[in-house]
Amino acid sequence: MLETFNFRVIFEYLPLFLRCFWATVWISGVSLAGALVVGILACGLRLSRSRFMSWSAGAYVESIRATPLLVQIYFFYFGLPSLGVQVSETFTGVTALTLNSGAYMAEIIRAGVQSIPHGQVEAGVAYGFNYFQRMRYLILPQALGATIPPLLGQAIVLVKDSALLSLISIMELTRAGQMLNSERFMPAEGFLTTAVFYLVIYYFLKTISEWAQKRLIFREAH
Repeated sequence: MLETFNFRVIFEYLPLFLRCFWATVWISGVSLAGALVVGILACGLRLSRSRFMSWSAGAYVESIRATPLLVQIYFFYFGLPSLGVQVSETFTGVTALTLNSGAYMAEIIRAGVQSIPHGQVEAGVAYGFNYFQRMRYLILPQALGATIPPLLGQAIVLVKDSALLSLISIMELTRAGQMLNSERFMPAEGFLTTAVFYLVIYYFLKTISEWAQKRLIFREAH
């Protein structure tokens, strides 16, 4: 296989892959940050005592989880302009990834919060902790420790889902592989190089997750 593998073409297209790699990193990073914010807000609303807010958050989560991401991307890309709302391809991609991943993160965070024994919350109230102190010292550290692995998994899913943005002509990693294949008809070189760059992102996220878990355990031990 290596005898027929054209490394020269890969090096020729390497600047394109690097440019698309950084595009994937920043699009995924912005979408991930937005998804965390959306997830926390949706989780808070779903746990609210207000039926309207809880129902609204639940409707958002269920509607996102019940429809494919590609349909959501096409809705923003084709549907919004038909309604008179003109947005760029990048804005469309970031918005779709943020809302899609935010729904899943809302459920992950909610599961983490609900896993905290209610007796600990009552103990915090007995000690005179206000709401923010209870969240800071009792609920969030434990919920975070329980949800780091699934949140990492969702972050990796988000990065891989960003490949769908190539269908709306966003220059990201998968699009680079498509361009190499269409111009040189070398699918093995194009998409194997794409996969290697995705592996780099995956192991970077995995390293951050392991560091965060160790740091959290260290802080709890003290």
